[in-house]
Amino acid sequence: MTPTEQLKHEHQIILLVLKGAEAEADHIQETGEVDKAKIGKLVDFFRNFVDLCHHTKEEKHLFQRMCCSVPQADRPVSVMLQEHEEGRRKVAALAEALAQSGAKAARAVHDILLAYAALLRQHIAKEDNILYPMADNGLDSQDQQKLSEAFEKVESEEMGKGVHEKYHQLAHELAGQS
Repeated sequence: MTPTEQLKHEHQIILLVLKGAEAEADHIQETGEVDKAKIGKLVDFFRNFVDLCHHTKEEKHLFQRMCCSVPQADRPVSVMLQEHEEGRRKVAALAEALAQSGAKAARAVHDILLAYAALLRQHIAKEDNILYPMADNGLDSQDQQKLSEAFEKVESEEMGKGVHEKYHQLAHELAGQS
């Protein structure tokens, strides 16, 4: 599996969780009730799998290699980095809203879940359809091999052994497929 194929696979896991997040937002809309445990698991997934694992692979490895090796990669990479930061702000706001109680907090959780899901859906489409093909066309086999090794290191050393798989399981639970 190439590095971009691995990232696309992670996107599928993320999209699965976004469906669960959107379903949870629908539940909040219908009932006014926030399942704090479930939203807490979503925050955990967003912070650890999406940001610390997936975005780390992109920011520390793929994007840097692209900016050095792929002509005209700077602008799309800059946009992706801005969207990563926007996602971090939304997840922080979600965690903050989750710590509150009442109807106003429930509305905030609802709104942030939907805004985060919309942001990530658009972001993933740009990466899958524009950025990753650009990487595949511009990076040579040596670059690809180095990226694969770096991605493996992120999972084993930065995330920890078995953590990546733990989040795959959590994704299925959050999507209601456990």
